[in-house]
Amino acid sequence: MKTIGLSIYPEHAATEDIIAYIDKAHALGFSRIFTCMISFTGGKEALEASFGTWMRHASALGFEIIADVSPEVFSGLGMTLGDLSPFAELGLSGIRLDMGFSGHEEALMSYDASGIRIELNMSNGTKYIDNILSYQPNKERLMGCHNFYPHRYTGLSRAHFMKTSEQFKSLGLRTAAFVNAPSAAYGPWEVTEGLCSLEMHRMLPIETQAKDLFNTGLIDDVIIANMFASDDELKALSEVDRHVLTLQIEQQVDLTTEEMLILTKEPHFNRGDVSEYVVRSTQSRVKYKGTPFEPKNTRDMEEGDIIIESSLYTRYAGELHIALNAMENSGKSSVVAKVVPHERYLIHEIKPWQTFAFRLKK
Repeated sequence: MKTIGLSIYPEHAATEDIIAYIDKAHALGFSRIFTCMISFTGGKEALEASFGTWMRHASALGFEIIADVSPEVFSGLGMTLGDLSPFAELGLSGIRLDMGFSGHEEALMSYDASGIRIELNMSNGTKYIDNILSYQPNKERLMGCHNFYPHRYTGLSRAHFMKTSEQFKSLGLRTAAFVNAPSAAYGPWEVTEGLCSLEMHRMLPIETQAKDLFNTGLIDDVIIANMFASDDELKALSEVDRHVLTLQIEQQVDLTTEEMLILTKEPHFNRGDVSEYVVRSTQSRVKYKGTPFEPKNTRDMEEGDIIIESSLYTRYAGELHIALNAMENSGKSSVVAKVVPHERYLIHEIKPWQTFAFRLKK
């Protein structure tokens, strides 16, 4: 199951404001919360004061809550690795271990009587996970989550992100990554130049970031890294199809009823015999065989153009293409719509036989 989540940093807001934010997200289908305890310096009473009320409220709503912790957090709270029950009593579902443990310790924690899950850092690209697995952990309680990066230009490259995500996913572990809410002001650190796992996502709309992460097939949970995301951002993320890549497009010409149905209602998949020039969806030409498709807007084609072939192409009439590269138009191809600029790169991530869809820009 693919889920969406948010992050809470209690040092930046009143508890009642945090609870209102959690309630709003819950109503939109959010089900995960990330929080950070790494910089927390107080004792158990201070921890309860900062985290207890809102965390138990979220837990009662069914949220899965994971907190970033370090060995210093354990020692500061007078806790041992053999008893994680104080975390569970706060309402935590799991703890995220960034670094500082041996491998054997993580494996032992995965058997804790409290049932706490152990989330591991996916971003380093080391043999860390292999070391833990060598100690025979309770694999059902292990999860993976990428880091986020508040300093611009320090986020993960796409190649490294894909490599490290594949490392965890190939082991059957649940995975997560962070997206940036452009409107949000708060993170766990003083630097706030956006918070995201992938550097290329930093300036993109939140829904585009999430589409990309889900479409990799390597990320199960997408979490907003910063607080507070706007109402529009929460809604946009909640509406992202987590299973079918749905590209936002802009209509270029007036469309017939059949052309509009092909664009917005008919199922599409990329043929397996892929082209370097187009993503090719052919079922519409079968369904609408015999329907006249007059040529319109037959300009030369550019990357991101959506094309419906006209009846001048005879047996190809009604077939839909997405242009991957610039192409000369023979005068037979109708450019009916265009993928919005910030999502154009996603067309190159469509795999052979992959299902995809379109959504007209409002």
